[in-house]
Parts: sequence; structure tokens; C-alpha cells
Amino acid sequence: MGVVTFSASFGAGGAEIAPAVAERLGLPFHDRVIPAQVAGRLGVPVAEAEANDETITRGLWRLVSSLGTMPDPVGGVLPTGALPDERAYRQQTEWVLTEIAAGPGGVVLGRAGAMVLHDRPDVLHVRLDGPPERRLAAAVEHLDLPVEEVRREQEAADAARTAYVRHFYRCDPAEARHYHLVVDSTALPHATVVDLVVTAARARGIGR
Repeated sequence: MGVVTFSASFGAGGAEIAPAVAERLGLPFHDRVIPAQVAGRLGVPVAEAEANDETITRGLWRLVSSLGTMPDPVGGVLPTGALPDERAYRQQTEWVLTEIAAGPGGVVLGRAGAMVLHDRPDVLHVRLDGPPERRLAAAVEHLDLPVEEVRREQEAADAARTAYVRHFYRCDPAEARHYHLVVDSTALPHATVVDLVVTAARARGIGR
């Protein structure tokens, strides 16, 4: 059935657009099931796997704090005590993504899917982004929280996700070369973005 991976910066609407694309394509949306599978393989509680999941800001910042210097930890050295755990979660997540691509297919949000599945012909890689201020405005409207609180969360999430990909995959997740489709989802209605992604996915033979 193929896979659609989404990389979405904070406030770009990934949590709304990705499941809508999955529904349109008739594919499963793999979100909470991934940390659950990782937890089962590592023999830890699901809550612990979710805290280590790269789409959870709190878990990301725990990882980022272990990387040392921000915002670019490329070439940095992880403390010996932190490295095995973080590597284990990352490796198990990669295996789950590979099995999804080889099996039922689906739509995956985050988890560096474009880097893990970069060489597969049956995958569409999508990046959702937009100017920081427009993403902030969209997030404030969606979360109904004070703007400065959301701004801090945005800065933390964007920096941490970038740090995760740069550390483990030695690349910048914002670079267009990693994706087949890059969309400013703050400049278009979400329904239009869904249409664009679905059209691109079907052009690559993805979906039911």
C-alpha cells in the first residue's frame, strides 16, 4: 500500500493533516501505536516509550539536554549513561517504521521517517512548514493558550526535533532535498494541503 511520511514543524498542522491524508488514502495512521510497539520490544511501560518518542516535546528536551550544546549538537558527545537508552529507542523505532513500510503501509507523522525510509520507492516524504510567526498564530488559535507560553513551546519543539535528526542522522530536517513535497501549510487551507498530498501519493502508487 505504500507509506506517506510527514515532517512537520510546530504549528504547521501535522497532527490534523496527517490523519486526514491517511483517511483519504484508506491507510492506517501510525501514531500512538509506534511507541506502544517500541515499549513492547524494550520491555518498558508504554508511558516511558512515549516520553522518549521524538514527537513528544518533553521527551525531546530530555534527549536534547543529554546532547549538550544547543542548537546544533552535530559532532557532540553523548554522556555514556544516556547513550544506550536513547539509541535503543531510536533503533527500535527504525525497525517499526521499516516493518510498516514492508507490511501494511500507512501514514507516519514525525520519527524522522524521511531519513529512515529515504531509499524506498513506495514512500512519499512530505514536509509541512511555514514562517514562525504564522505557525505561532495557528498554534495559539488551536491551543487557546497565552502567546508567550506557546512561543516557548514552539521554540523548544522546533529546536529539539532538529537536534534529534541532526544528531542521529547528521542532516537538517528542514532541507527540501529530503522530501518529495514541501508545503507552507500556514498559507493554504488544511483541506487544500490534504488534497495536494493525496494527489502526490496516488501519483506514486500509494493508497487503496
